[in-house]
Amino acid sequence: MKILLLEDEYSLRISIKEFLEDIGHTVDAFMDGLDAYNAVFDKTYNLLLLDVNVPSLSGFQLLENLHKENMKIPTIFLTSMTDISNLRQGYEKGCCDYIRKPFDLEELELRISQAYKSCYTDDSHCIDLGQNVNYNMTKGKLTLNDEEVILRKAEKDILEVLIKYKNTVVSIATIQDEAWGEYVEPATIRVQMKNLRQKIPEGIIQNRRGLGYIIERS
Repeated sequence: MKILLLEDEYSLRISIKEFLEDIGHTVDAFMDGLDAYNAVFDKTYNLLLLDVNVPSLSGFQLLENLHKENMKIPTIFLTSMTDISNLRQGYEKGCCDYIRKPFDLEELELRISQAYKSCYTDDSHCIDLGQNVNYNMTKGKLTLNDEEVILRKAEKDILEVLIKYKNTVVSIATIQDEAWGEYVEPATIRVQMKNLRQKIPEGIIQNRRGLGYIIERS
């Protein structure tokens, strides 16, 4: 799971990040709310862990702004607040859950699992790509005619980037940044793209020569 963590307390931020990475998640950690907000538009995240009182943009404001942009990502607030009005405010902004500080990291693991399952029904995050092809963003599962198509990790990451930017031509550089997060040879990306395109009907992923790739859907 790709998780964005917003926490301005250094030791807690590092502890959470290391714990979640040790159990298999990918974590981008931020201490500034505005930096975290901008990151959501640069990468695809499955879950947000947001401290409320952070510099620049509070966790509440961040989630509210995302919902205004019609970006709905399962969110858990990390907070020392106990006042019911604050809790109500968080749920009104669209969070899935609260966890009060201090908390046990194993409890956080359980809360993350529950939030991920409960915030989306199985089909609420299922993307219709046309020609009887669907991709479930929650499960990371691609189906063709209701039969699962097995994807390698790189193929899955590329597909999620193209879905995120559907109806927009996505450059090799953008795919590199979002799917790999580091430099890889463009030829490697093209090979993975070719493998992905061979697994689905022709025309779903279109090549714009010299520009990049696009999925066009209404």
